[in-house]
Amino acid sequence: MAPMLSGLAGATPSTQIWIPSTDTQAARTIHVGVDNYNTFFKKKNDGGFSAPTTYGLTVGLVDTTYVGLEAGLDLKEQSDDPLYLNLKLQIKEDSVAQFFPAIAIGAYELGSKDDVTNANIAYVLFAKTLPVIGRISAGYYVGNKDLLVDSSGQSDNDGVLLSFDRTLAEIDDRLWFAIDYMGAQNAYGALSFGLAWRFAPQISAIVGYDIYNNTEVAGENTVTVQLDVDF
Repeated sequence: MAPMLSGLAGATPSTQIWIPSTDTQAARTIHVGVDNYNTFFKKKNDGGFSAPTTYGLTVGLVDTTYVGLEAGLDLKEQSDDPLYLNLKLQIKEDSVAQFFPAIAIGAYELGSKDDVTNANIAYVLFAKTLPVIGRISAGYYVGNKDLLVDSSGQSDNDGVLLSFDRTLAEIDDRLWFAIDYMGAQNAYGALSFGLAWRFAPQISAIVGYDIYNNTEVAGENTVTVQLDVDF
């Protein structure tokens, strides 16, 4: 079966490795991202593939003490219908009261082709940073029931979102680790983990690995390389 990932994955708001984070871009900041997902050392006849490269542009619209708002446009090339949109509103951690979690409400994979690319994933996320330990996030998502299906073609369009991330300051404060999980047996369900290195305040790169919950619909597991630049 041809991997669904090659046609679906990749319209990205501010993320961990695979799932959204509660972060938003600072106001008037332009974020450019280039995300690649491909199998490694696997022949095409054995399921090897490369998903379309995602070229993302995310703009910070609002950034106050209490809230942040960002919107993004993504192009996946090469594909027949490459245009996707995303949007996220954040209520910032500790902004309302002490110990108040960060809350993000957003949507991504808002594709331009009905029943082909409009996965339309809406989500809510809660995150809390714990001293020494790092940041823990949990939430839930729901998407287009006609596109988010399992290997039998039955709708499987909702699930949990979980993640942990931490700057590894004990090694170097430019080094960051994250692991995240997206539930369900659709093409988006996956366990992903990786490391990021910040080369400069505005430039970083991620190298990670994605283990899909259902390779019959998502395709074989992939390596991801992601470049992020802020202006």
